[in-house]
Amino acid sequence: MTLNLDPTWLFLSLIPGGIGFVLFVYGKKQGRWPQMAAGLVFMVYPYFTPGIPALLGVGVLIGAVLWMAVRLGW
Repeated sequence: MTLNLDPTWLFLSLIPGGIGFVLFVYGKKQGRWPQMAAGLVFMVYPYFTPGIPALLGVGVLIGAVLWMAVRLGW
């Protein structure tokens, strides 16, 4: 596996990391486990996605799962 230093990729991978950090801090302060878990996943998954479409697809999937968990009362 090679290191990807494409500037677009690096910039786009910062966005879910930032969202994950905010979600994690919010979940920790409020005692909300779904937000904490989603925050951790948002911070980690950019390391394992091979391209921009996968980065966007996985991010949307994680957001949808979080939304469903909150709507179901978790």
